[in-house]
Amino acid sequence: MSTVRPAEPHDDGIAAEQIYVTGLHQRLDEVRARTVTRLAEALATVPHNPQAIGEREAAVELHAQRIVALDAAESGLCFGRLDRHDGDRPRYVGRIGLGAEDGREEPLLVDWRAPAAQPFYTATPLHDQGVRRRRHIRTRGRTVVSVTDETLDLDDPDLAQRSGLAGESVLLAALNATRTGRMSDIVRTIQAEQDRIIRADHRGVLVVQGGPGTGKTAVALHRAAYLLYTHRERLARSGLLIVGPSPTFLTYIADVLPSLGETGVVLADLGSLRPGLTAHAPERPEVAEVKGRATMVAVVAAAVRGRQAVLDQPATLTIDGTPVRFTKADAARARSRARTVSRLHNEARPAFARAVVDLVAQKYTDVLGQNVLGGANLLGSGDRAALRQEVAAEPAVHALVDRLWPRLTAERLLRDLFASPQRLAAATRGWSDADRALLARPTAAPWTPADIPLLEEADELLGVDDSAQRSAARRERDRRLRDAQETLDLLHGSRSTDWETEDESEELSAGDLLDAEGLADRQEERDTRSTAQRAAADRTWTYGHVIVDEAQELSAMAWRVLLRRCPTRSMTLVGDVAQTGSAAGASSWAEVLEPALGPRDRQGWRLVELTVNYRTPAEIMEVAAEVLAAGGADASAAESVRSTGERPWARQVAEEQVADAVAADAAGLDAAEGTLAVIVPRSRLTAVTEAVRARVPSATADGDLTAGPVVLTPEASKGLEFDSVLVADPVGILTEGVRGHNDLYVALTRATQRLGVVHPGGLPPELKGLDPR
Repeated sequence: MSTVRPAEPHDDGIAAEQIYVTGLHQRLDEVRARTVTRLAEALATVPHNPQAIGEREAAVELHAQRIVALDAAESGLCFGRLDRHDGDRPRYVGRIGLGAEDGREEPLLVDWRAPAAQPFYTATPLHDQGVRRRRHIRTRGRTVVSVTDETLDLDDPDLAQRSGLAGESVLLAALNATRTGRMSDIVRTIQAEQDRIIRADHRGVLVVQGGPGTGKTAVALHRAAYLLYTHRERLARSGLLIVGPSPTFLTYIADVLPSLGETGVVLADLGSLRPGLTAHAPERPEVAEVKGRATMVAVVAAAVRGRQAVLDQPATLTIDGTPVRFTKADAARARSRARTVSRLHNEARPAFARAVVDLVAQKYTDVLGQNVLGGANLLGSGDRAALRQEVAAEPAVHALVDRLWPRLTAERLLRDLFASPQRLAAATRGWSDADRALLARPTAAPWTPADIPLLEEADELLGVDDSAQRSAARRERDRRLRDAQETLDLLHGSRSTDWETEDESEELSAGDLLDAEGLADRQEERDTRSTAQRAAADRTWTYGHVIVDEAQELSAMAWRVLLRRCPTRSMTLVGDVAQTGSAAGASSWAEVLEPALGPRDRQGWRLVELTVNYRTPAEIMEVAAEVLAAGGADASAAESVRSTGERPWARQVAEEQVADAVAADAAGLDAAEGTLAVIVPRSRLTAVTEAVRARVPSATADGDLTAGPVVLTPEASKGLEFDSVLVADPVGILTEGVRGHNDLYVALTRATQRLGVVHPGGLPPELKGLDPR
């Protein structure tokens, strides 16, 4: 059993902290070993019914997730210490909370998300929150390598830091560290303005506006971890969804939440938000813009109504050799009856089928039971019922129902719509021919991210005809009941009736304790998936909280999808309207949110801003600010906290030399420490990628940011950061982008250390500040 020696307020230096940190790791090992034992015990349990299986799986999941969290906490377990004015023992802050074996009130280590840890991020000399000294502890593995102190006592003559960024040396060390191609957490260096956002009330829609390098994504991910800690019970049931701009971005951030001990989160981009479908095919910006318009709601609704057809001319059905005429008026009556039953197409289909069968059966019986003498129909009610069954089983009737009211999936509806000029014209009345033509495409065309909101909208209007599934479920339930009753009857019939004593005759049997329904329930299969697994597989799942990164890129149709996922409107949206690159995206938050939220909730959102640029050096931001201003943005660039002394440069080459020149510069920069991105206009992506790969074999364009130099478009680089960035053909980026200056602004601000520009012809005026090379 470990013993963690309580540190005293006067303890100082690395040696003292090493003793305490060693004890914390020993305590972590004990907790992990106990959890591993409990997991082994759960795995060794032999369940005898589905209920026991579910209980075992729940225990296994609980202990497995706890082990993951404990393993994640191993690196940088303890990173801070607070010495308080009250003279009590120091309070240590770390990735997780660790209690003492003896259960004393003060924990050995306070979780960074706990209220007791908040002064580590927010205490200042003017508002010290009871803290006399804040210590930053840096470790490598289990070894303490440095300590950095901030004295917050204004009366202390040794006060070294009264203002500015808390733990500036620690922060700058983290900012200057080389990148790995994967985002890391900032739990040791969260700043006060970031902490306020991370811990903000979860209710309502919180919009976090921040320029490049302000830590928007890091804040969003740490807010997710904080909410999961603070509202564990609620979010364990409902889940938390994080939506990013691209698969590459999701890979980039994938390690952050696990490093904070949280694994039960669904990560998705718009193209993977629909279960069972991956929609990442490229699409022209003008097509995506049309698909993102709010008017597409009416288009999809019209497409659904268009599949609820009436006849152009009467149809003749032959039933057992007897012709029956089904008219346009008959079809209209059946359609009206079905629409009365349900507004959802597939759910109304059984009612339409019944109406068609009733109409055809009535005409069929009128023909067969006709009285040649002119009297009443000769068929009785039993005959009529038999004939109706015959009509209901007739393939020609089924074919007529499928023709007039087909069972549709969202995918079939949209494929048929986009591939048919007639259907498109009918669904887009009032549109221009040019806009209508943008939607046209072959049936076999792959799905794109802009299609996902349309598919989701279609699902909302189609519903599911699950009558067959309900019938199958009832039959399966009846079968389990029969089997359960037979089991109980067998047990009852085989019981002993030759009792030796009166006490034995009063022993309870299985039948006394359980009826057939209870036994059948025990045999029902339990869903043992985690909340995140169930949520990711369910299109209709509603989450307890939704976080959206690069939210400024979302179209009006995309907002409808996300708001359905979170009807409580508990959302965190992070982005920068100065970086919007999509024609369907936002120019202002009010412009997009107020129509999306609707009259009831349009005032239910609040805006906070991140104002400090932690990532991008001042030398690069000086150039980027000129691009931002040239684009007419209302926002100003965030102020950088650091300078590298390395000026961004530009090199002019001939048009035919662009790809080779970029490859040569990429090879040189690849030799420098850290990660490298080459950002190009879409028209140059293939040529530059091939040239860079020829010079640097590890180069990639498939989104693996850890493999070597990566070649990206400005759109694909959103939210990412690299030690070095090489921008090719800035004029091409300006002219090809829907919002060209925004795209160039994004490209220039991905670098944390070095920036170079290769250009054919002249530079745009806003880049004249680059040093020539």
